[in-house]
Amino acid sequence: MTFITTEARRDRLALPPLDKVPEHVAIIMDGNGRWARQRGLPRSAGHRQGTENLRRIIRAAAEFGVRIVTIYAFSTENWSRPRREVMLLMRILEMVIDRELQELDEEGVQIRHIGELDGIEERLARKVLEACEFTRDNQRLILNVAFNYGGRDEIVQAVQNIVRAGIAAEEITEATINNYMYTSDLPDPDLIIRTSGEFRLSNFLIWQGAYSEIYTTETYWPDFGRSAFYEALVEYGSRRRRFGKTDDQINGEQLKATRVKERTI
Repeated sequence: MTFITTEARRDRLALPPLDKVPEHVAIIMDGNGRWARQRGLPRSAGHRQGTENLRRIIRAAAEFGVRIVTIYAFSTENWSRPRREVMLLMRILEMVIDRELQELDEEGVQIRHIGELDGIEERLARKVLEACEFTRDNQRLILNVAFNYGGRDEIVQAVQNIVRAGIAAEEITEATINNYMYTSDLPDPDLIIRTSGEFRLSNFLIWQGAYSEIYTTETYWPDFGRSAFYEALVEYGSRRRRFGKTDDQINGEQLKATRVKERTI
C-alpha cells in the first residue's frame, strides 16, 4: 500500500542549491508507530512506510551531495519490544536487502553494517554480510546501517579490544579509542537528525556525535521526505560550528583561508 502525502507531492518540486552540505548525516528514524496510529493502521504499516521513505532520503542525500548517511535501523534496546514487532522488523530488513540491493548497487551506494550480528537469525546475518560485500567498491554514497547497535556497547567493545591488543593505559588517547570504533575510517557525523519531536540520542553514536549539530522535527519519519531533509540541511548551513573556539578565532581562520585561496587563483 502506498500513501501519497502532501510532503511527497512537495518533494517533486525543484529546490535551490545548498550553500553548505554536511559530509556525514546520521538519522534517528523515529515515529513509524505513531504515524500508523494517527491513521488507524497497525504499527507494521508504519514500519513499512518508513522503509519506503528511506529510499527517498538515500536518493536525496546523493542528490544534495552528502557523502555518508548513517541510519539507526534497530537498537540493542529494541529487543525489549513485543516479539511480534521484533520479528517484523527483521523481516522488513531482509525484504529491503532482497528488493533494493541491486538498485542501491547500481546507484553507487556502499552498504556498511555497524553493530553486532550475534543473536540475529543466521540467514539474515548472512544476507547483511553479503550486501556489504556486494557493494564494497561503490563510492557515490556510504550507507551505514546501525542494526543491533548501541553506542555504549560500541564503546565497551572498543575498550575490550584495546585491552586485548595489549595497549598500555598511558598510551590510550582519543585517537586510539576512535580507531577501534565501527566508523574508525569515517569522519564523525556533522549533523544528526531525529524525527518525531524527541530530543535525545537514545544511545546512538554517542562517541562520534560529541560535536554533531542536532536537528529535531515534529514530523514522523514516514513523512520526512526530500524537502524536509533539504530543510534540515539548510538549517545545518546556518549553524556556526565553533568546536570550543571563539568567534574571533573562527573569523580569523576564515579570513586567512580566503587570502590563501586568493593567492592561489
